[in-house]
Amino acid sequence: MTTTDLNMVNAYIPGRADVGPLTAAMIERRDALLGPAYRLMYEHPLHIVRGEGAWLIDPDGRRYLDVYNNVASLGHCHPAVTEAICAQARTLATNTRYLHDTILELAERLLATVPGTALAHLMLTCSGSEANDLAYRIAQVRTGGTGVIVTDTAYHGFTDAVSKFSPSLGASVDLGAHVRLVPAPRLYHAGGADLAERFTRDVEAAIADLRRHGIRPAALIVDSVFTSDGILPEPAGFLKGAVDAIQRAGGLFIADEVQPGFGRTGAHMWGFQRHGVTPDIVTLGKPMGNGQPVAGLLATTDALAEFGKNSRYFNTFAGNTVSCAAALAVLDTIEREGLVRHAAKVGKILRDGVADLASRHEAIGDVRGVGMFVGVELVSDRASRTPDREFTTRVVNRMRDNGVLLSACAMGHNVLKIRPPLILSADQAGMVIEVLDEALTAARSGHRNRH
Repeated sequence: MTTTDLNMVNAYIPGRADVGPLTAAMIERRDALLGPAYRLMYEHPLHIVRGEGAWLIDPDGRRYLDVYNNVASLGHCHPAVTEAICAQARTLATNTRYLHDTILELAERLLATVPGTALAHLMLTCSGSEANDLAYRIAQVRTGGTGVIVTDTAYHGFTDAVSKFSPSLGASVDLGAHVRLVPAPRLYHAGGADLAERFTRDVEAAIADLRRHGIRPAALIVDSVFTSDGILPEPAGFLKGAVDAIQRAGGLFIADEVQPGFGRTGAHMWGFQRHGVTPDIVTLGKPMGNGQPVAGLLATTDALAEFGKNSRYFNTFAGNTVSCAAALAVLDTIEREGLVRHAAKVGKILRDGVADLASRHEAIGDVRGVGMFVGVELVSDRASRTPDREFTTRVVNRMRDNGVLLSACAMGHNVLKIRPPLILSADQAGMVIEVLDEALTAARSGHRNRH
């Protein structure tokens, strides 16, 4: 079985004796109550009882620096968001069948972040998976097609429709006959090729193959930082040719901003803005409510017209007043605390510090990223650039043992995925660099901490 995150690779194996009796008992209870489909992170699973800023805290008061969890992108339990949730819950919690100001203010605020585009409408869901599912439904209605093009290690969600074009879910899900995969834009492995030309050509070939099989193209959907593919942000602008190609073919371009969105790139509010393209639909999720389940999409009038005329959309919890209040508090906080600029500044400190480690650690093949998003590709040989999955697993677990939480992604499961909250401080970035330095050394020698 394959997946992009080490929650599968490092899932707890029943019968391990080194997790301690209390943790083993809790895992046994969890397995009995929740069933076999759930997975835990790390070889030594964590029991977390509290979150505070960039920290997660266990029952013994030990603090772990969380540089992985993109849901709480403003930090865990941010007071502005928790206060907004509590105040709204005390006042009114209802759905979109009634008029209320919060959803309208949220729509105005979000649409104001995409000036110069034709994006004109907001629709709300409860999760990023739902947002991508809805976007695909809209694309099918608008185009009359079903064909969808994604990158070869993409993840776009877990609904039945979306899982069929989420190849990172691996053997557990069959990709649909209407799905075409294109190679992710891996600059590190491109051998000097023009990435924009290559990606455009690959998308054009996928469109042609769909048509050859009698399938009309509906959409090209990409995460604009290609997170699950290994965090592939460069070169900025390379998406334009591929977007033009799908739109010429009558399909829609869907920018999946569930992970890159809400200022994470440190340059813009949304990842697609780095590429100078205009999506037909932009999907939102994870950090939108800083832990409150709220997600959605922005769409052009053209994309939504036919769907709106012939479909009735209602989602009991999506767009409820409490979730809208949380999302507004997130937008307020990003603006008030200057978190887009902060992400650029501290993200550069983090990225440069990790890159400096390459002079001492041959396993570091490439360091890349943008804003508060850093990918560290670990290889067994720099000349051949061979992925080192086993070594990456050891590094991730060693860092967990030493108080820093991250994971891994990419086809070779060998890219460290560093995705801290936007409020990460320069000192905390320094801690990540220091612990990574130690973990790379220890993983190479095969040492581990024991707890």
